[in-house]
Amino acid sequence: MPADAYFRGFNFERMKPRLCSALLLIALSTACTRIDEPSAIDPDMPPTTNPLLSASSEAFGLPPFERIELKHFKPAIETGIISQVAEIDAIISLEAEPDFNNTIAAFEDSGRLLEQVSTIFYNLNSANTNDELQAIARELSPSLSEHRDNIYLNAALFQRVKAVWDKRELMNLSAEDYRLLEKQYKRFVRNGALLNDADQSRFREINSRLSLLSLEFGQNMLAATNAYTLHVLDEDKLSGLSKGFMESAARKAKEEGHEEGWLFTLHSPSLMPFLEQADNRDLRLQMWTAYSERCTEGTPHSNEEIIVEMVALRAERASLLGYPNHAAYVLEESMASDVEGVDKLLDQLWEPALAAAQREADDLQELIREAGEDFDLQPWDWRYYQSKLRSQRFDLDPEEVKSYFSAEGVKRGIFEVCKRLFGLSFERLEEVPLYHPNVMAYEVLDADSSHVGVLYIDLYTRNSKRGGAWMTSYRKQESNEEGRVAPHISIVCNFSPPDENGLSLLTFDEVTTFFHEFGHALHGLLSDVNYRSLAGTSVPRDFVELPSQVLENWASAPEVMKLYALHHESGEPIPAELVQKLEESGTFGEGFGTVEYLASTLLDMAYHTRDGGLDESPVAFEKRVMEEAGLMSSIIPRHRSTYFAHVFSGGYSSGYYSYIWSAVLDSDAFEAFRESGDLFNPELADKFRTHILSTGGTAEPMELYKAFRGAEPSIEPLLRKRGLSTEAPIAP
Repeated sequence: MPADAYFRGFNFERMKPRLCSALLLIALSTACTRIDEPSAIDPDMPPTTNPLLSASSEAFGLPPFERIELKHFKPAIETGIISQVAEIDAIISLEAEPDFNNTIAAFEDSGRLLEQVSTIFYNLNSANTNDELQAIARELSPSLSEHRDNIYLNAALFQRVKAVWDKRELMNLSAEDYRLLEKQYKRFVRNGALLNDADQSRFREINSRLSLLSLEFGQNMLAATNAYTLHVLDEDKLSGLSKGFMESAARKAKEEGHEEGWLFTLHSPSLMPFLEQADNRDLRLQMWTAYSERCTEGTPHSNEEIIVEMVALRAERASLLGYPNHAAYVLEESMASDVEGVDKLLDQLWEPALAAAQREADDLQELIREAGEDFDLQPWDWRYYQSKLRSQRFDLDPEEVKSYFSAEGVKRGIFEVCKRLFGLSFERLEEVPLYHPNVMAYEVLDADSSHVGVLYIDLYTRNSKRGGAWMTSYRKQESNEEGRVAPHISIVCNFSPPDENGLSLLTFDEVTTFFHEFGHALHGLLSDVNYRSLAGTSVPRDFVELPSQVLENWASAPEVMKLYALHHESGEPIPAELVQKLEESGTFGEGFGTVEYLASTLLDMAYHTRDGGLDESPVAFEKRVMEEAGLMSSIIPRHRSTYFAHVFSGGYSSGYYSYIWSAVLDSDAFEAFRESGDLFNPELADKFRTHILSTGGTAEPMELYKAFRGAEPSIEPLLRKRGLSTEAPIAP
């Protein structure tokens, strides 16, 4: 790897003055850190031994995970901050008139060291954390927030950016250059550049506090999830549980130091099968209560005070910037564009979904009566009786279904789908450093065998990993004088760990999750733009889910399932009759699924359309909002307030609606393949890659979608897919 690979993407002629000062400051600051912060790093460690401050010598420039120690992060991040400060100072000290190259492109080039180090740090904090890493994150959060504010509230820098923006029509900018300029200018304005000094000071305080609160929210969630276990010694209490699930629970008990019994946790691969299979209603209630009351007031890891403060601070920040509420601030940069656009979509879906869920609830209540039971359907009953009803109607055995979906088999199936659609192949990298033994790395190759990027796959749940599933990057795609700089992408899931034979079987929901995250990965891998801030998933939140959700459609297509769903023992393909049963049951339970999702969406919007803070507890607020919306008592929001990480610890505040917005797009996009008669139609696949996957944030999303589809999306494919109906069409 060339020595300058760490700084790939720089225009060296333009950047020479900044690099000289920046590199000098790196050396000086590292030395100073060793003197002034003896606890941060080993006093005997020379600066060059910090692998985060050296050009990677690993294949493809991958992070040297096996050489990175916790003590390396703080000095490297501090050095990255000082480096970018020098780079920014070099921009604003230029005597030349501001232009695109010396201001906009130069600003885009700044902060590479900080971005690389902080990306590794925060990815590990999500996927393989520990107490010390979390403590470092809490310590660094205020400094990073202050640094960001120092950039976007830098009056001299903003004046240069504004000067270029003001003469944008006089410059011969390419479409992508114009998009970068527009994004930068708006980012400064939306981050307080036009505020007066007093308001900027308050703006800084709010941002610093929010960054810390968001971090604490996620750490509380992980701690609460890990803290609860249900240890059962009496096998008679576990009737209904499948043999495979019992074996997994027994292994878990031994792993946690119990000589006998079965151990169940709040991690999804343990919780959801328990709620679906356990005949013991009291134990279902016990697990459900522990799950649904995580982080509430009175528990060891309460998030209620954090929510109250975050809602108030977000509302205050929006007001400072001239917006009526936080949602209006967020949605300005979305496809929906405003609160009214989101409300229109939700209003037209909520009532049909409620009606469908009520029909499903009636069916489940009838099943309870037929079983001779005398109680009303409750949230901890829904999945149990829904599973029984599904089995009755479609003669579906969940264990039989799982036997055809090994994690390895599904992975091979996804690889095959990507090969047939886009000509991609995936070659396992055996000798590259990994951050955990369960992680796999692949080189991704194009149809002509050229290098596309590197993909990490981290599938299995562990206590050091936060819940859920996500895609992230260790290096974003961009272009420089040498050509395309390939990205390093990662997908992280929480599937059941392999058994003693190395076998992990997935539910079909987990299969869909795997395809979903791989769709995000393709968005990052196939990006082909000039600027990293416009690459891959750097698009509006309600467009980013299109590539992920559209790939889910291939997971459930019968003609595709036969390619990858092979029995883990016999290797026989999934029988046609089982495929048919899965297809026939495709819309089963969609009322429940849509309602629990929309309930969380309504809750998100209710929190963030306020013009001030809460005057009641989050639990009370949630209860009132759900009652006003007419949510039935047997369903709760998919994410209750105290563990709604998407909006209080992630990037989805006022944006959780984006999944259903993108569902309109993905259903319509897949319809194009259906209509063509070929799910691997090469012309359509090429258009999807060209106009959606490779373009990142270089154009308006609707224009990109129309370039692929030839028209704006129709709601009808989504309605058919979910078994719902409305009187009026819905279109983004």
